[in-house]
Amino acid sequence: MTNQQCDVLAKTQKFLDRAIVLAWRDVKSSRRPPALTPVRWVWRLAGSYHSSRHTTRLMEEARDRFAASGRMNLAQWAAQKAREEAGHDRLALLDIQSMGYNAKAVVQALVPSPIQALVDYFFQTVQTTDPIGCIGFFYTAERLGTFIGEEYIQNVEALLPIGTNATRWLRIHSGIGAEVNHVEETVRTVAQLTPQERNCVARACYETALLRFNPPKEDYISDEELQNILQPMELNTCLQV
Repeated sequence: MTNQQCDVLAKTQKFLDRAIVLAWRDVKSSRRPPALTPVRWVWRLAGSYHSSRHTTRLMEEARDRFAASGRMNLAQWAAQKAREEAGHDRLALLDIQSMGYNAKAVVQALVPSPIQALVDYFFQTVQTTDPIGCIGFFYTAERLGTFIGEEYIQNVEALLPIGTNATRWLRIHSGIGAEVNHVEETVRTVAQLTPQERNCVARACYETALLRFNPPKEDYISDEELQNILQPMELNTCLQV
């Protein structure tokens, strides 16, 4: 790769990152999520499941829309995303099961509203005449994932019961997983777009980041409420019923 090509890629990534940073600065709320606990980790895993379960289907739809408009480079990018993300919802289910709960029952009962808002936005970016916004959606999710390192993952694991293997989904979507490579792949794709197309991607980065950074309009669910919901779904309880 030439120095000029490297410079183009660096400028492209800075352009997209700037949109994410701007969203962070524009967040008006000082509210922060409650401290992480084992039951709240199950709540987050339920969110991970819901954020993953539609990905392959939607990216296949995006692939077809890009191909129909003759943008084969973007169709190829979407097809690769569909392959890369296949089965990640099952990782979240395995993590929930490792926490001692009936995973399918948990994800039916828990649909965190912040995740639902992101999923709705994902559908919106894909199911339109030009699904280019889904590139910004993916870039933002994967770029933020690159900041999750081994130390954070170990801190999560330290909160969980000994012997629990409930960070499989997190590891895949972290800086020690595939996210760094995924970000680089997307930057290479965006660098080939027209200025107008890059602006559309950056706008989607900003809008996605706002959804990620803003707290839910309602209060966060309490640990007590989570415990009450989850208790009947404990595997031992389910076996006794």
